[in-house]
Amino acid sequence: MRSRRMAAAISALAVVAGGLVSAVVVGGAQPAFADCEITEQRPPGQQQNQPQDQPQDQPEDQQQDQPQDQPQDQPQQSQAPQEQDQENQGRDDDQQGQDQGAQQDQNGDGQQNQENQNQNDQQGQDQGAQQDQNGGGALVDPPADPEASAETFGQRNRDQDRDRRRNRPRPSQQPSSTASPSPTGGQESDCLNIGPFVTDFVDIRQIPRSRQDARIGRGGSRGTFVSRCGTNGEGHFNPDNFIVAPGVRNGAHHLHDYVGNLSADAFSTDESLEAAGTTCRLGDKSTYFWPVLRDRTVDENVDDPDRNVGQVLRPRSVTLQFRGNARARVVAMPRFLRIITGDAKAATNGPANARAGWSCSGFTNRISSDKYPLCPRGSQVLRIMDFPSCWDGQNNDSANHRTHIVFPDQSGACPQGTQPVPQLRMTLAYSVPRGPSFALDAFPEQLHNPVTDHGDFVNVMPERLMSNVVNCINRGRRC
Repeated sequence: MRSRRMAAAISALAVVAGGLVSAVVVGGAQPAFADCEITEQRPPGQQQNQPQDQPQDQPEDQQQDQPQDQPQDQPQQSQAPQEQDQENQGRDDDQQGQDQGAQQDQNGDGQQNQENQNQNDQQGQDQGAQQDQNGGGALVDPPADPEASAETFGQRNRDQDRDRRRNRPRPSQQPSSTASPSPTGGQESDCLNIGPFVTDFVDIRQIPRSRQDARIGRGGSRGTFVSRCGTNGEGHFNPDNFIVAPGVRNGAHHLHDYVGNLSADAFSTDESLEAAGTTCRLGDKSTYFWPVLRDRTVDENVDDPDRNVGQVLRPRSVTLQFRGNARARVVAMPRFLRIITGDAKAATNGPANARAGWSCSGFTNRISSDKYPLCPRGSQVLRIMDFPSCWDGQNNDSANHRTHIVFPDQSGACPQGTQPVPQLRMTLAYSVPRGPSFALDAFPEQLHNPVTDHGDFVNVMPERLMSNVVNCINRGRRC
């Protein structure tokens, strides 16, 4: 009897201690979305991307593609990053304290009621699963508490956070005529509807090899020209898009990273672009921009109403390469030609206009269109965006910003009635934290899906520079 009372007292102390730890972790006013992590749980009604075909054996070019610093284990998409383990454990100390108290009660008296027995059984299963994961090896280390990662989406103590969550700002509505799913209500919706999810990531070595470019025929143009514009050391960012939403502040509902023209914003015109300075060499005043990538392990920008949470990752390199056509010589682009690639709403619109290309340095023959890549140590995440290059010969823009310039067919030939211009390929390289820990800025309802990656370009090259670009490409030179 005495031992039973002592065990009960120890159990009570453990519960109180767990509560104190949780209070310390949660204590203080936390900003909206600060405790949201990337996990595998998706909100109801959201379709999951189909898994990529996975080769059974390593490809023959593995030794050539793979950097020298290899990961020690294989990726496992159902697990959270190691950097989040301690935070997950702190959030669930309350639950762990209760489980420990129940276990001590059982050890002290040798008896346990059915409720505590079920808790211990569940704890044993969790520990066994974690041991299996550690034994099998994984690129992404298992979390300290798998239940917190898979079930609660990184949500801290719900009872203590309930009042705080009710007062959070709601996401702003995007200016769009297309019906899109709205975030569901409730205390958990703030985290559950942010995205992305572990299933949106894949080990780059599981992506099948593919040929990115059409074979260049006898009449094709083989040369290239690279416009060197830096990596936005000037800090030119804004959430505008003067091509698709002219005159609208925050028309993109996500932050854009710019190089080239220094004046680009919601109110840009041909005249303002022409009068501005540039980060590019040789007088190229063109504007090049794309949505930023964010480190989701850092609690920054947490009050953003559009749910673009985390620290902005600056690209380590920006390559702006103009390329030829596989079947014909190219002609000059007109000044102020506007071109977009990809679809910022592809997660809800479908893949018809999606053009995302995700890869890793050293693995550029493996490109995913709908998954963030998990790269080995020493390898950088790459975003590769090809722009359409078959111009109608008349218009600098069109109502949908697409029909005036389209993509070549699979053979590389332009459709009848169009003519090839130099094709822009943007390649952005990033150093990211290990594991599923980064996300693309996006419209709120797109859930940071990687398929929504996109880019924008307006040609403001001097005519003489454009002439040099065309000559380099048609003569097979690299300039």
